[in-house]
Amino acid sequence: MQNENEDYYFNDEGFLVFTAQYHLKRGYCCKNKCLNCPWDFGKVKDIEEEEK
Repeated sequence: MQNENEDYYFNDEGFLVFTAQYHLKRGYCCKNKCLNCPWDFGKVKDIEEEEK
C-alpha cells in the first residue's frame, strides 16, 4: 500500500513523484532516471561513465 508524503507527492505541475523511500521499498532500479532515485541512475557520474 502506498502512503502519500511517504511514498509519493505531487509536484508544482501536478505530477505524481515517487520518493526515494518508495524506490527502496520496491527494491530495484527501473533505470528511468527517476528524480529521487536512491541508486543515482542517470546522474552526471553515470553519463560520464557511458561516454568513456
